[in-house]
Amino acid sequence: MHTRKNQRNLTRTEKRRLVAAFLELKRSGRYDEFVSLHGRFYTADGENGPRAAHMTPSFFPWHRQFLLTFEQALQAIDPSVSVPYWDWTTDNTPAASLWAEDFLGGNGRKGDQQVMTGPFAHRYGNWEISSSVTETLFLTRNFGGPRGTVSLPTKEDVAWAMRDPEYDAAPWDSRSTRGFRNKLEGWATSAADRGTNHNRVHRWVGGVMVGAVSPNDPVFWLHHAFVDLLWARWQRAHPRSGYLPAAPLGEGDPQRGRVFSLHEKLAPWNVTSAQLLDHGSRYRYA
Repeated sequence: MHTRKNQRNLTRTEKRRLVAAFLELKRSGRYDEFVSLHGRFYTADGENGPRAAHMTPSFFPWHRQFLLTFEQALQAIDPSVSVPYWDWTTDNTPAASLWAEDFLGGNGRKGDQQVMTGPFAHRYGNWEISSSVTETLFLTRNFGGPRGTVSLPTKEDVAWAMRDPEYDAAPWDSRSTRGFRNKLEGWATSAADRGTNHNRVHRWVGGVMVGAVSPNDPVFWLHHAFVDLLWARWQRAHPRSGYLPAAPLGEGDPQRGRVFSLHEKLAPWNVTSAQLLDHGSRYRYA
C-alpha cells in the first residue's frame, strides 16, 4: 500500500522523482495513451452509447480506476512515487506551491497561453501535445478563464455537495439536481452557483484542461486525486448511503444501457463500481 500526500507537503526529492516519472512515461508513449483513453470515454448526455466516465453515476469509480492505472504506470518507472492531491480550496492562487518552477510550472503567457516555465514547458523539448482538439503542440493554461472571472471552488462549495446524503439520482446525467455525484462533478448548481466544484477547477486552469483531453496537463492527476479523496470523505460521512443505481435500470428507462449500475463492469476495464468503493487496500491519503 502506498500513500498519496498533499502536494504542498512533498519534499524537493519527491517532486523531482515524480516529475522524472511523468517525463519518462511521456517519452515512452504511454502517457499519451492515457490522454487518448480519457478522450474516448468523454461521452456527453446528448451523444450515443454508454457513459462511464462523465455526467454519470460512475464518474467517481471510473476515475478512481483511471487514476490507479496511471499511478501504477508511474510506479513501474519509480516504485517510490505516488500521485499527490491538490486541495484547490486551500492552494487557490497562482502563487501556490504546485505551480513552482521545480514542479508543474506556472500560468500560460498572454496571447497563445503557452506555459513557459517548469519541466513541462514545450521549449525544453520534453512535453509535446499530440492528443488534442487543436494543432497546438505546447501545454497551455489560462488561470481564471478567458476573462479572469472564474474562481476556484471554496470550502463552502465542497460542503454544499458533501451535505447531500444521496449518492446520485435520476435522470442520472448532468441534469440531476439531487445527489453528491452531480454536485461534486459540477453540473448541478445551487442558487449561488456552488455546484461547479470539479468542473470549475478545469475551467480555472484553462488551456488544455478544458475539454476531453484534459490529462494533457499533469495537474489533471492531482486534481482528480483530490476529487477521489472527497468521494472517500463523503462515504465516511454517509455510511448508509450506497452507490446508485444499485441495479440495472428497467426496460423503458431512457438511460438503460447508458449508465452503469453497481455490479456492471466499467469499460475499458474488467472491474465494477462495487469493486472500487473502498480504496483502503490499495492506497491511503495523508
